[in-house]
Amino acid sequence: MTHATTTAAATAADDTAVPEPARVTVIGTGYLGATHAACLAELGYDVLGLDTDPAKIADLAAGRLPFYEPGLAELVERHTAAGRLRFTTDPAEAAAFADLHFVCVGTPQRRDSMAADTSHVEAAVAALVPHLRGDALLVGKSTVPVGTAGGLQALADRFAPAGVEVGVAWNPEFLREGRAVEDTLRPDRIVVGVTDPRHEKALRELYAPVVDAGVPFLVTDLATSELVKVAANAFLATKISFANAIAELCDAAGGDVVALTDAIGHDARIGHQFLSAGLGFGGGCLPKDIRALMARAGELGVDEALTFLREVDAINMRRRSRTVALAVEECGGSVLGRRVAVLGAAFKPGTDDVRDSPALNVAAQLQLQGAHVRVHDPRANATAARTFPTLGYADTVEEAVAGADLVLHLTEWQEFRDLDPAALEPARRVVVDGRNALDADRWAAAGWRVRALGRPAVGPASVPVRQDSAPSS
Repeated sequence: MTHATTTAAATAADDTAVPEPARVTVIGTGYLGATHAACLAELGYDVLGLDTDPAKIADLAAGRLPFYEPGLAELVERHTAAGRLRFTTDPAEAAAFADLHFVCVGTPQRRDSMAADTSHVEAAVAALVPHLRGDALLVGKSTVPVGTAGGLQALADRFAPAGVEVGVAWNPEFLREGRAVEDTLRPDRIVVGVTDPRHEKALRELYAPVVDAGVPFLVTDLATSELVKVAANAFLATKISFANAIAELCDAAGGDVVALTDAIGHDARIGHQFLSAGLGFGGGCLPKDIRALMARAGELGVDEALTFLREVDAINMRRRSRTVALAVEECGGSVLGRRVAVLGAAFKPGTDDVRDSPALNVAAQLQLQGAHVRVHDPRANATAARTFPTLGYADTVEEAVAGADLVLHLTEWQEFRDLDPAALEPARRVVVDGRNALDADRWAAAGWRVRALGRPAVGPASVPVRQDSAPSS
């Protein structure tokens, strides 16, 4: 196999090091694929992105990003303008362009079970392989159930033209939304699962600019590489839900979960990361990945090994209902007719992604109970409005909060942490901090009553309606 990789691709800043950039294709140009394609171009490669969505391809070809990710739009714009990054809907063009192809399509949760839907991955391989005219390597980056790579190898063998050898390797992604460019160009580690030394060599050469900077390059078998990402996400989800389980105990006992998790986080064996109690996790990865891992364990006959993940999932979902209950409690037992301001729509700061957003879930639950909800998010208002069009949306924090009977802080954007609570003009100065991220003492000093998950209330015991405020109905 002659894979189009080279150690000469030192950095994008030194284009002269790559007189004839090696070619790579990226199949799937969603969040993962667009990021990977742009970052490979930044490393000095000629990259062709392939997708079945003509509108998405047109946007990307014009240098426009259909979602928000810090720093990525600039990479896409720069490298499309330079001609180093191109896009197509034609699998034959992609097959002719390179002999190393990354598969970056989505694997959503199936509608009828907790399992991951791998049909898009299979379709991508079936569409590309028949057009190959020389030996090629398919490198999966999508998060898939263990055993998928072996099935794709069989699929590739079935569709490959006579005399063409197609290999399959796996290279899981570890992107954090809001830091995806950094995580691609300067990752914690690179993991590759291979069955052939030639595949390892090709990927070592491809990632040489990153590995030469000191990033560990870990080589495993296919099954291990498929399990690494979901195992990491399951561990992180467990750590988050542990903190939230302790928050439930603190609520019952009168403890302060923030002080508690800070204390145990100083233990080097535990650490502070992912130990913050609050509204819980959401997004397109952690929830579906732990469910898919449980489903795959059941298929393999070892479901008892991961039954604890059911409670991890349940604890996470209880955080949402607990936040709703706090809101109802602070409105005197009913939110019917009350104005509620929701600060945050994205599942986390630094993105406009609202997939399985805890913030929007809480907002929708309150609306179903009769509240008049206004949402503000620095980045995600538009994407949220497409998903939850019946909610109200405000262009500014001040507009969302004006005349509100209750304010909920549900996505921990820095803009919200930096707010001057004295300058806001709600009907009642009551805030439910679903992320335990606000300075409760500062808000209390401004006359606010602050409620949070796993912490005692701070501020006045009761807050009257301001006489100069807007009416609450």
